[in-house]
Amino acid sequence: MYNFCTLFDTHYLTRGVALYYSLEKHCDDFHLYIFAFNDKCYEILNKLNLAKATIIPLKDFEDEELLKVKPTRSIAEYCWTSTSSTILYVLKKYNVESCTYLDADMFFYSSPAPIFEEMGEKSILLTEHRYSLQYNKAIKAGKYCVQFVTIRNNKQGLEALAWWRDRCLEWCYARHEDGKFGDQLYLDDWTTRFEGVHVMQYLGGGLAAWNIQQYDFTKTDGKVIGTEKTTGQKFNAVFYHFHYMRFIQNGEVELGRRFLSEDVKNIFYKPYISYLDELKTEILRIDDSFDPHGAAPKVINWKSPILYVIRKAAGTYNIFNKEIFLKD
Repeated sequence: MYNFCTLFDTHYLTRGVALYYSLEKHCDDFHLYIFAFNDKCYEILNKLNLAKATIIPLKDFEDEELLKVKPTRSIAEYCWTSTSSTILYVLKKYNVESCTYLDADMFFYSSPAPIFEEMGEKSILLTEHRYSLQYNKAIKAGKYCVQFVTIRNNKQGLEALAWWRDRCLEWCYARHEDGKFGDQLYLDDWTTRFEGVHVMQYLGGGLAAWNIQQYDFTKTDGKVIGTEKTTGQKFNAVFYHFHYMRFIQNGEVELGRRFLSEDVKNIFYKPYISYLDELKTEILRIDDSFDPHGAAPKVINWKSPILYVIRKAAGTYNIFNKEIFLKD
């Protein structure tokens, strides 16, 4: 069985539920431990009756150490601070063989079996950003992305996990400082600091806006097939990380600030956004007192016209009227 965990609140509710259903479609034997980061999220998730999920409220999860630092962190920073603790909670409380943390804004397109097969008996699995050359932010954001991290419930895995949790409790902020950034840069030296570390090689895992430019994609018989442009190597897309994709309250949607081909928009973004809209409708039938997309207000300042011109020229102005975008 594949054991996964994730965390989110009502602002990411449709994304988190979409993650669950994508796993349900592509994994025969899995369980997802969802840490609900506010009461409304916990309430709605329980009403959805997700058969292969365990919903964990904050009151059960938060310990003395987390509660001590919580007032010093923003909402995002506290989520980052908590990532390692969610894995540790699952390993200890449910005594599973291993647990893989997933970011809530990921979506699966095929089974993760090839990833776990290549991991073999190693104790830790890390996922590289695999940045495209023009978007390389390894110095600031790290070589590895905390989007898919597997820890085995053994001495090697628990040693690394405890070290990571302690560092995040000490310092975990949304700024670059003394070689640290959030929870992510702590992973950079794990292949030498700890034993039993495997770095994912399968190209179908870890797809995201910062590396998608390296591949061509086609969709055949319901499968998304990628081809690496430089080598011609083909692979099944396993999961895509929709980092920075956000809904705006005026009916717009933003896909981020990196170049995305029309194929990428059509194969990944448009179906995903449409599916999130379906889930929103389903959730609003349960409770229509909030926006399960977590749409943010549109921010306009003196930089906006300048950024518009620059990003338009670079082909990275990915802000669209959602209704028109989905119809095109």
